[in-house]
Amino acid sequence: MDVFLPIAQVFVNPIEILILSAIVGVLSGLFGVGGGFLMTPFLIFLGIPPAYAVANEANNILATSVSGSTTHYLKNTLDYKMGLMIVVGGVIGTSLGIFTFSYFKDIGKIDTVISLAYMYILAIIGSLMLVESLGEIDKAKRNVLDKKKLHVHYWIHGLPLRMRFPKSKLYESIFTPIVIGLVVGFIAAIMGIGGAFILVPAMIYIIKMPTKLVPGTSLFVTIFVSVIVTFLHSFNYGSIDLLLVFLLVIGSIIGVQIGQKLGEKIDSSGLRALMAILILAVGIAIAYDSFFADHNINGTIASTIPDLNFFSQFILDFSNEMPFFYGLFSIMFAIFLGVAAAFIRRFISKFRKQMLMKS
Repeated sequence: MDVFLPIAQVFVNPIEILILSAIVGVLSGLFGVGGGFLMTPFLIFLGIPPAYAVANEANNILATSVSGSTTHYLKNTLDYKMGLMIVVGGVIGTSLGIFTFSYFKDIGKIDTVISLAYMYILAIIGSLMLVESLGEIDKAKRNVLDKKKLHVHYWIHGLPLRMRFPKSKLYESIFTPIVIGLVVGFIAAIMGIGGAFILVPAMIYIIKMPTKLVPGTSLFVTIFVSVIVTFLHSFNYGSIDLLLVFLLVIGSIIGVQIGQKLGEKIDSSGLRALMAILILAVGIAIAYDSFFADHNINGTIASTIPDLNFFSQFILDFSNEMPFFYGLFSIMFAIFLGVAAAFIRRFISKFRKQMLMKS
């Protein structure tokens, strides 16, 4: 049974969205990567306009990031000082990204820009992941130890205004995390993704942060970037649909838990290569859809707005009449779902431990 999204004004199958978001969540939990670069194209394939897919996936990322960072907060595996420096760059990058988004939306080219951005980003990510995973498989077969240089210096390490980061035990220029945050924020604003695929490698290989602090700090940064992206998309364009966000969050959080459990039990080297192939396949599908597919027929778009129930009408009126407060409400809604999921997960974990101890 299809449901009508009052903001995007399209009909969608909620079961399809739950299943797809859960699958992307499993992949995210299994491989430790953000799922935004897969979920947004999937939403587009389901008939949701790209601009709405970007905005709502950003809100979904906010909820899942809050859920994950709450867990890391309880474990004390966050470097707040480093995270705040990255957030400064993220704010600048997000503002530039929204400005760019607005420019292409005004000239009617935003759908093309989003499609092209995903096509190139997925091609790059998929290729790098495939090469890395095949290399790991080859080394495992030949039983070769990977010898890495302990200290590799890039131009970014020579920047001035150094600052101590006690948690990470680093003495780094403040411009290093700010530049990284700027890039992440710009990409997040245009593509509706958290930017973890850039942020995590940058933290490990450029900033040289301890690995145990990287996931939590990355999620901490993603929260702030996603808040800004969510609010600006909601306030400027009214493109956040709370019903769609709810479906995405439920599926994603369930999927992430399954993926994390599977990741503890299986060797992911071979599966990582399969995921790389999946990413490349999605990139090829976007390229085909952008340049060769017939877009004259799309059965999911509503020609006229049907009779809305009370909840859908409330969302539509709230978004149109009070965009500022609707944007704030969208943020609080996602944060509430994320925190609730974190504490539910913790309760279930404690309950399972108690049951195992009794047995």
